Amino acid sequence: MKSRDTLIRLKRFQADERRRQVIQIETMVAEFERMAGELDREIKAEEAKAGITDPSHFAYPTYARAATARRDNLRGSADDLKIKLEDARSALADALDDLKMVETLDDREKASERSIAAQ
Repeated sequence: MKSRDTLIRLKRFQADERRRQVIQIETMVAEFERMAGELDREIKAEEAKAGITDPSHFAYPTYARAATARRDNLRGSADDLKIKLEDARSALADALDDLKMVETLDDREKASERSIAAQ
């Protein structure tokens, strides 16, 4: 009985840990996308202020060029994190399946023990 309870606690902990991991990655993706959006607005404002929108132009604003590189890096990082997010969601689904299986087995064993005790 104690080993079953320990196993259930372990599986719940693993599922909770996977859930936290998914939430953390989702938060990071959202933050990176928000920051990239802000950089987009700053780039457009800088281009409007300078009157030059062509990045290959010799007088293109240095800040806009640097912000574009940072924005592209953030978007690349967000894309990488989206791949990790799918893996984390898959791991969460597996952990929840394991937990459900262990809880189902525990319920069956307890029902069996009750029926034996009732006889």
